[in-house]
Amino acid sequence: MKKVLALTLAIVMVASIALFAGCGETGTTSSGSDTKTEAKTYVIYSDNAFAPFEYLDTKTKKYVGVDMDIMEAVAKDQGFEYEMHNEGFDASMGAVQSGQADGMIAGMTINDERKKTFDFSEPYFDDGQVIVAKKGTTLDDLKGKTVAVKNGTAGKDYAEEVKDQYGYTINYYKDSPSMYQAVKTGIDVACFEDFSVIGYSIKTGEVDLEILNDEPFNVKGYGFAVKKGKNAELLKMFDAGLKNIKDNGKLKEILAKYGY
Repeated sequence: MKKVLALTLAIVMVASIALFAGCGETGTTSSGSDTKTEAKTYVIYSDNAFAPFEYLDTKTKKYVGVDMDIMEAVAKDQGFEYEMHNEGFDASMGAVQSGQADGMIAGMTINDERKKTFDFSEPYFDDGQVIVAKKGTTLDDLKGKTVAVKNGTAGKDYAEEVKDQYGYTINYYKDSPSMYQAVKTGIDVACFEDFSVIGYSIKTGEVDLEILNDEPFNVKGYGFAVKKGKNAELLKMFDAGLKNIKDNGKLKEILAKYGY
């Protein structure tokens, strides 16, 4: 009887040791001296009303557009995970600068001023600005009136540069739809917008305005951006993925999907 009891106690002790050893390894797997950890999910911010680059699909209730498709294609090519937040252009820049976001893709024009606070990818799309107004308006009609611009944009910067040339003052708005509405209702005589964006809205019938200048001015590339000196690995992956989707035709396919 004593032998049976001793054997039972020995079995219980061995089982307990194995149980505690197993508990100590929960949540990690190891191979030799290396311990594997869960891969980082990058936080990416974008605009929320900048069709066709990012806009809300009313049917699916999801944000779609050129930038959304490019980000998905690059992440898939490079094998990283990301979480998208469509919070607006100004909010996106603030989130990257504060460290709340790892990067942003939002039809963001690469220029020297922005390079002081952001590091950019290679450009994935070229665009310039145009002046937009009600049909029948001329550039001479801007004198003595107000024009609309969107905060933080290349259009805003250019409008400020040439305001004395045309003789207007400026009203500032948080998004493109607010600008268009201000022009349509007569609050402002015109607005400054990226050619591809307003061209898309006019072509699809969403905006009943017309472009006043013959050719876009201030043409530059759009780029993916991270905070200056930060997230170099993410920027490197984006550039590598962008090159691959250019080479394999995926980027061309994305642009064609939205009429480019």
